[in-house]
Formats: sequence, C-alpha cells, structure tokens
Amino acid sequence: MRKEDEKMELAEKEIEKEIEKELKKEEIIKKAREEKYVAWEPKTQLGKDVKSKKINNIDYILDNNFKILEEQIIDALLNIKFDLFLIGQSKGKFGGGKRRAWRQTQKKTKQKNVPTFSALAIVGDENGHIGIGSGKSSETLPARDKAIRKAKLNIFKIKRACADFDCACSEPHSVPFKVKGKSGSVEIVLIPAPMGTGLVVANELKKVLKMAGIKDVYSRTSGQKRTTYNLIKACVDALKKTNTGGRKWKN
Repeated sequence: MRKEDEKMELAEKEIEKEIEKELKKEEIIKKAREEKYVAWEPKTQLGKDVKSKKINNIDYILDNNFKILEEQIIDALLNIKFDLFLIGQSKGKFGGGKRRAWRQTQKKTKQKNVPTFSALAIVGDENGHIGIGSGKSSETLPARDKAIRKAKLNIFKIKRACADFDCACSEPHSVPFKVKGKSGSVEIVLIPAPMGTGLVVANELKKVLKMAGIKDVYSRTSGQKRTTYNLIKACVDALKKTNTGGRKWKN
C-alpha cells in the first residue's frame, strides 16, 4: 500500500509541475501580446479603428468582408491560440523517422545545397473562429512565424450547432449539417454527432476542430489521405461550407 501511495504522490506532483509549466507559458505569451499591442502603430484604417476601440467585435469585420492586413487586429479582438501540423519527417534509419512540424526541401546549386523549411499553422479561439496559413524560410523559426501571421490574416467564422437526431441539447458542439470538403484527391465529409461522441477524425484534423470549438463529429474520407497537407485543407474547406445558409450536401 505504501508503494502505491508513493506512486500516486509522484504522479500528482508530475501533473502539478506540468500545470505550472503551462500556466507560466500562458503568462509569457500574454505579456508578449500586451507588449506588442502597446508598441503597435496601425497603418490601415481598420487597424486605427480597432486600436481606438471604435470596432471591438471580430464578427463585424468578417460579416462586412473587411480585409485584414495587420495581425495585431486579431490579437486585439480574440484570445488566439495556435498550433503547428506535423507535415514533415526527420531522418531515421532504414527510411524511418519521427514526424515533425517542418518540411524540408533542397535546391541544388553549383556552390552548395540550399535548404528551405516550410510550416503549416492553425490559429483559433475555440469559439467558432479559425485560420490556416503556411510559411517558408531558410530557417525553422521564421517559417513558423510567417505561417502563424498568415493564419491570423486568413481567419474566418464557422457555424456550430447540435444537429444530430440522437441529441436534443442546445449547445453548439458539432457541425450544423453534413458538409463535404475537397483538396487535391482528398475528400472529407463531416457528419454531426451526439454529445459525448468525441472527434472521430485523424489526429491532425483534431487540431483543426478543437481550434474551431467543435467537440463531437463523425467523418468519412477518401483519396490519398496520407498527404497531410491536402487532408487539412479539405477539412478547412468543409468547415467554410457551414456558412452556406443551411444548404445540405446530399449523398
């Protein structure tokens, strides 16, 4: 019994340490955002209106199709979170290797091989607003920053609802109807699910749906699904179609 109690105590301490690390990270991110916002000098009229608090709602900007050219507008109006997709693979023995967030390519020149890193990022507030963007650079961190910036500028709104016939709650936890998205050869269908089902999708697509605030959904995919880039873009295309005014996709 003592050994079991000691194991439980160690596990609890590890969990507490992880929570403390996450809280510290969140505090650092908040401070960095505040410093950026204070030092921000808007150049567009939309940015000036947001900085002066004439506009304080992102939905007003998106509904009127205003073009967002400054990422600080999104930081000021939404509590944004971001994540990177595992689109690359590190070198390993016998062709193996772990997945990583940077995809590396090389250009042959007379002098040397010039490497290029690309990254794919997703941003969202977990409340119906998401954006996706890609970035390229000769180094990893600039590629990540470019991807996050483009994702913020490409942010859009989606509709959520409780649309499954087995569920009668009023919380927006799933897609409002069956929607289909396509990118390259990959096709994906998102189907409403009752509360408690969870996200029945690929691991990389869970990042997209969590950022959008969707908790329960079924899915059906076809095509070259191992192409992660097209799989993610197909999912985003399907989510954009939730704003089509209730026009359902028929099987």
